[in-house]
Amino acid sequence: MIPRPFARLFALLFLALTAPLAPAPAAAKPVWAFERSDLTPDPAFRFGRLPNGMRYIIRHNATPKGTAEVRMQIDTGSLDERDDERGFAHFVEHMAFNGSARVPEGEMIKLLERAGLAFGADTNAQTSFEQTLYMLSLPRADAALVDTALMLMRETASELTFDPAAVERERGVVLSELRDGQGYVLDNAKDQMAFLYPRAHYPDRLPIGTAAALKGAAAAALRAFWAREYVPAKTTLILVGDVDAAAAEAAIRARFADWPARAPAKRPAQGRVLPDQQGEARIHLDPALSERVTVSRHAPWRRERDTADQRRTAMLRQIGYGVINRRLLRLSRIVNPPFRGAGLGTSAVFEIGRTTNLVVDTADKGWRAGLFAAAQLYREALAHGFTDAEVAEQVAGARAGIENAAASADTRSNDALVNAALVLLRDEKVPTTPASVLERFNRNAPGFTPAAVLAALRADLAALDNPLIRFQGRTAPAHGAQTGEAALRTAWDEAMRAPLRIRVRPPSGTFAYTDFGPPGTIAADTTRDDLGLRQIRFANGVRLNLKRTDLEKDRVLVRLLVDGGELIDTRDNPLATEMTQMIPTGGLAKHSQDDLQSLLAGRSVGASIAASGDVFALGAGTTRRDLELQLQLLAATITDPGWRPSADVIYHQSMTNFFARRDATPAAAMANTLPGVLSGGDPRFTIQPPEAYQRLTMAALKGAIADRLAKGAIELTLVGDFDPDAAIAMAARTFGALPPREAEFQPREEARQRSFTPSRGLTVIRHKGEPNQAIVRYVWPTTDDRDAVAATGLELLQEVTEIAVLDTVREALGKAYSPGAASSLSRVWRGWGTFTITASVDLADVAATRAAIVGTVAGLAAAPTDPDVLERARAPMRERLANLLKTNAGWLALTERAGSQPDRIARFQQARARLDALSGADLQALAQRYLAPDQAVIALVLPEGAAAPDK
Repeated sequence: MIPRPFARLFALLFLALTAPLAPAPAAAKPVWAFERSDLTPDPAFRFGRLPNGMRYIIRHNATPKGTAEVRMQIDTGSLDERDDERGFAHFVEHMAFNGSARVPEGEMIKLLERAGLAFGADTNAQTSFEQTLYMLSLPRADAALVDTALMLMRETASELTFDPAAVERERGVVLSELRDGQGYVLDNAKDQMAFLYPRAHYPDRLPIGTAAALKGAAAAALRAFWAREYVPAKTTLILVGDVDAAAAEAAIRARFADWPARAPAKRPAQGRVLPDQQGEARIHLDPALSERVTVSRHAPWRRERDTADQRRTAMLRQIGYGVINRRLLRLSRIVNPPFRGAGLGTSAVFEIGRTTNLVVDTADKGWRAGLFAAAQLYREALAHGFTDAEVAEQVAGARAGIENAAASADTRSNDALVNAALVLLRDEKVPTTPASVLERFNRNAPGFTPAAVLAALRADLAALDNPLIRFQGRTAPAHGAQTGEAALRTAWDEAMRAPLRIRVRPPSGTFAYTDFGPPGTIAADTTRDDLGLRQIRFANGVRLNLKRTDLEKDRVLVRLLVDGGELIDTRDNPLATEMTQMIPTGGLAKHSQDDLQSLLAGRSVGASIAASGDVFALGAGTTRRDLELQLQLLAATITDPGWRPSADVIYHQSMTNFFARRDATPAAAMANTLPGVLSGGDPRFTIQPPEAYQRLTMAALKGAIADRLAKGAIELTLVGDFDPDAAIAMAARTFGALPPREAEFQPREEARQRSFTPSRGLTVIRHKGEPNQAIVRYVWPTTDDRDAVAATGLELLQEVTEIAVLDTVREALGKAYSPGAASSLSRVWRGWGTFTITASVDLADVAATRAAIVGTVAGLAAAPTDPDVLERARAPMRERLANLLKTNAGWLALTERAGSQPDRIARFQQARARLDALSGADLQALAQRYLAPDQAVIALVLPEGAAAPDK
């Protein structure tokens, strides 16, 4: 046997001795992954490379019509940083918005805002371990705006200036982002990475960097990193949208061809994942963490080219993991389940290894029973394999997704196509046509047998023998006399030795809710020609709105609104509707939630429900084929819900975790405390004591809302690709067939009353997060949504204020990463509206931030809004209005209350005129009226123990 340290040396010597005397040169790395695959890329993509090495991907697409998406990926991230450069890749990303040869500092965002792009929503960037991505969402795909986008990408790629003063200003913003990310979630992730990957490089290269490196990052050092890493050979430009592909290619070549080629820097070694790492345990405790046990083993990384055969193998693995996870899910849904949730999976760790994880989430102190049950199920699956029915359920689900993708291929969104291009770049997955994916799936499906699935799964996962075990939670694990790591190891060993038990198998039968009685008759049928909106009223009172579109082929959005919602809550019973979202968890009377998952496998249906303002809102997305089944499922959800007590257990466990995290971070503390403060302690808007939530049950929910589900007014809206007459017939057989409903949504004027607190000025909220984290929030009462002119004016004032606080709090002071403003006017609560300015800052900067906000607001009231700022704020709003009805989601938002609140449509149609009519003086008047200094609630979210100001 050759000693391990010398094995590689002997191998290299052997290769050298047996190599040809004149070896052929190594084959050049292909430009694109599909060049070494038997898979054919979608021919609608145009792939190219410039002589300098820069690549580009172009795709004409008209969903949404007249828009485009631009991305520039630089293949550099935090893994490319040296020891003294941690956080540089991310810092450079920030500097892309802070000055270049053609665009002075501070002008890039202004330029884009004037063109109709909102900072953050349409103009953004992100840095990861391996890439930096710049993103522009163009509301118009005209040649001028596309050229501007390409110009800005080129400036970022090769023309940044790194002015020292600009670097210094941006340093505070980057450090604030670092500060905001601290907390129990990051601490937990760091601990897990350190435990599982002690020899890997990436745990020490988080993209955000370190405070020491960021504070020491000089302009020259950042420039050096940028010059080294931002080279054509590491850059790919993606342009997808309603553009001429040939013209776009010419524009890219004209803009980037003269960027000088430079040799790309080699990425530093990434370290190692240790396949032999085993038998260790680790415990990480934090009061905010719910209980979780993770069982892991590593395996060597495996390079797998994207080929037809590899995809067949990947599908077999997907089915195998899917069956096991389905079994785990089924076990989590029984009465008194052993765990809250569990999952098994294997994933690559960059290109240095793979890890198989069995993750088990449990209620507090339930770790042992949960770990035992999950381990038993894992063993059973590998020992005895899967049933035909289990595999068939997974195959049906996969087939439905693939068939749906093929049916809607011609109307895929720009975002979906951009993502396909990014997957090619990052994972070397060929962007094939959906039709070819379906053809291969159907060809391979006969081979998706239980035996083949089990073989593929066994070959993929790293067997969990003598594994790594990590516990996270609030209290250390203990069992009998054993505590900590020993208790974990003993529990696992016992589970792996215990006799196997038979698990619950999938149900049989058919969906029981297909007959709701004689089809309903139509009492009224009208069409709005201006919108192509058809409105039906059935004899039983049910309203139906239909908007047929060709925006997304074979896609239908369904929205069901039932009278009631949060207006059912009272001061005496403020939690009456709290558990509404748990109704699907309780299943239907004739089928449990678990039964439904199996019975409806392969069908594109679903049901969610929430108490939302004055309605119970149910929604889903489906296909033409499954539209009637979707309507049947929704009708069954409101007419025959299961109300099963198993949902109580899940809800109570989730609320235990909620209260453990209620004030664990500044954002959580503010979100959970401020609504009650603003409402003057009104119990309907105030978090109640923990025991109040633990007393809630599905039985009590039934008593509170069953009458509304059975009798309340209904408005059903369908938007998308369907046959209107067929859809009306389907609705007649379901909702139209129900017993008579109330004709109108009830006004409930008394329940709509909500008062803003009379106590203005300072209020302090405490959090248990990092000691340097704070939030400053100013909240003013405004008005409700009934006055369309005031609503539009306050929305525009929000955009102006957003620009102002970005200039003052973020750019000038460098105190906050993402300060912002928001106007929220209620259509439900009478007189209720708020205007908010928020900044997350360092504790030491609270006073300066308050002064900056006060100064900003004073400036808004002192003079009419500057014309340039006004147009920069107004242009993105115009574009949003212009593009709203280019998506089904936009049409749904407009039409879902067309019958019960028809004024919403008229308001939308007049919105552009109202927006254009607003002047700088109008905004000044609104600021003077609503943003008076003495009318604000000033919420300071401070760490426990930190001194609070007197006023």
